[in-house]
Amino acid sequence: MSDADETPERQPHTGEHRLRRELPQEVPPKAPEASGTSTSGNDREPALTGRQRLVKGLWPPRVTRAQLIVALLLFGLGFGLAVQVASNSDSSSALRGARQEDLVRILDELDDRTQRLQDEKQGLEGQRTELENSSDRAEEARKQTAEKEKQLGILAGTVAAQGPGITVTIEDTKGLVRANMLLDAIQELRAAGAEAIQVNGVRVVAGTYLSDTGKGVSVDGNKIAQPYRFKVIGKPQDLEPALNIPGGVVQTLEKEQATVDVERSTKIVVDALRVAKQPDYARSSSP
Repeated sequence: MSDADETPERQPHTGEHRLRRELPQEVPPKAPEASGTSTSGNDREPALTGRQRLVKGLWPPRVTRAQLIVALLLFGLGFGLAVQVASNSDSSSALRGARQEDLVRILDELDDRTQRLQDEKQGLEGQRTELENSSDRAEEARKQTAEKEKQLGILAGTVAAQGPGITVTIEDTKGLVRANMLLDAIQELRAAGAEAIQVNGVRVVAGTYLSDTGKGVSVDGNKIAQPYRFKVIGKPQDLEPALNIPGGVVQTLEKEQATVDVERSTKIVVDALRVAKQPDYARSSSP
């Protein structure tokens, strides 16, 4: 067969071959690797699930300095609130377990304190009225000044005093009563309206301090021996209940195996005196 005879039969195939040469060569699919072969470092890691991405984003935590400061401030605030709630719970726990009679007595004591403050207010207003209406204001002012001087002398402990009140005797055979317990008793008596207090021959004033000395107690540096005896001038109906409130002074001392005896009296004499100290620098500004 000649070449001329073969040409017509190859022409249809020539266009097909030209088209295949113009198109990109097909890439055969990559055969899967056999199991058990090791993967190279260029292989892609398997896709993570949503939960895995969340865990990876949260741990390990990335804490900045500002976040750390805020966390510390929030911790301090929470701790302070917890301490405040705990202290309020402790202070009110005694009242929750108190009997109805004790609660009524506490309310009566609060009413008495309110009444004392009202009486004091009315007294001061009366003094002001007398000064305003008196024909001889200078003489009235001198009288009130002298009376005020006596009152301040009683508070300062420079003059003796007498009046109704109570005597408190504390027997501490075990030697477990400390200075802070006696100080609590003084503070309760003052809050109940005590106007003059004397402890074992030592006058108690605003600047009085108590301290422990071995198995005993000293008041303003003066060691006092047992029994501890308080002479208190004030309204007995207010002073005695103040010591006997639930969780108060008497119960605290009895827990330390001490005995407390409270006796009312129509006349209590507080005769222990203190030397009036002259100020070194302060001078009166009045003419």
